[in-house]
Amino acid sequence: MTSYVLERAWVDGAVHDDVLVEIEDGRFSSVEPGAGAGGADRLAGLTIPGLANCHSHAFHRALRGRTQRERGTFWTWREQMYAVAARLDPDSYLALATVTFREMVAAGVTCVGEFHYLHHQPDGTPYDDPNAMGHALLEAARAAGLRITLLDTCYLTAGIGRPVEGVQHRFSDGDVDGWGERVAALEGSEGARIGAAYHSVRAVPRDQMQAATPSPLHIHLSEQVAENEQALAAYGLTPTQVFAEAGHLTDRNTLVHATHLTDDDVRLIGEARAYVDFCPTTERDLGDGIGPSRALHDVGARLTLGSDSHAVIDLFEEMRAVELDERLATQQRGHWTAAELLEASTRHDSLGWDDAGRIAVGCRADLVTIGTDRVRTAGSGGDEHTAVFAAVAEDVTQVVVDGRVVFRQGDREQLGRDLAAVIDRIWENA
Repeated sequence: MTSYVLERAWVDGAVHDDVLVEIEDGRFSSVEPGAGAGGADRLAGLTIPGLANCHSHAFHRALRGRTQRERGTFWTWREQMYAVAARLDPDSYLALATVTFREMVAAGVTCVGEFHYLHHQPDGTPYDDPNAMGHALLEAARAAGLRITLLDTCYLTAGIGRPVEGVQHRFSDGDVDGWGERVAALEGSEGARIGAAYHSVRAVPRDQMQAATPSPLHIHLSEQVAENEQALAAYGLTPTQVFAEAGHLTDRNTLVHATHLTDDDVRLIGEARAYVDFCPTTERDLGDGIGPSRALHDVGARLTLGSDSHAVIDLFEEMRAVELDERLATQQRGHWTAAELLEASTRHDSLGWDDAGRIAVGCRADLVTIGTDRVRTAGSGGDEHTAVFAAVAEDVTQVVVDGRVVFRQGDREQLGRDLAAVIDRIWENA
């Protein structure tokens, strides 16, 4: 058994002092606010549950700082992203994903939803192991020390009615049956689950979207106005309506971005109680727009967060960005409370982990400790507002996943060197 006294901790929707937690077999066996120290190790600062990064493309981490040199659009950015996708193989992907996931752990992420569509060799030929790239991601998560839901992604067309082209051949299994057959060969583990994704209504034809899939199922939805226009022109339906028609708009599935929605879209999503995953740092980086986060919440949708393209990996920034973006859009303050945003950042259930995201007896023992004596956090109250509106990833001092310490603040310097070495090697080989 391992035990800690948490100087301050977010438990049952409030911050408590001197919380004694005991951990057995990777789960909390006891949680006692105000219990005092005893012989347990003391974690100074504010401790919160592990963060869930619900939307990630690990290989995009190699693009950070390299796609800002021209004005461009989402579509010109995509060409730069494809250039990275074209040069990865299972070995280099393992190296890149491992350091990317380690950066997530250092930022307090204890579970990642990896939206994975880089499946095959550059010409589209499967590897000898058809899931070699997926297996690289599973191994990277294990090595980095966090849990993963591998959202193996169906990607069949370059756009509605257009065959895949160029690097997109790496993404395609030909049809939804070929995709399903390959995914069925993937196996989960104690720290890994296999989910599914449709890339978008642009990349999966309407008739192919009817297939049954593993759960949970995620989809990029209405990230760009052009996507809506293409769906309306081809089908007379919005992307939300296409997804709903296929039977997938449910309370187990996630709509990523959900930026450009009609009022009817918002109603449908709320009635389904679907998850909506906002990625504000990516959405602003790409100029996508500001989605209707509060309107969706108010009709029943459940908010989750992701770092997506990894322009930054900082779930604290994603949390506050949801509120700050709403302020910009409405010219009013106070749309989201810190407690609501903290809940959104710890929604592991959208990735199929219903037993994580809370410091509670029986839950997976994930702990993220934030230093409250840092320049950014000092004097900010040491409560949920500190986490949401003051802290950044670098203020994380220790991370525990399933009862194991996987990060201490002294690890950052080596992590920086390892990130530089791996990413520089990818660009040197370009």
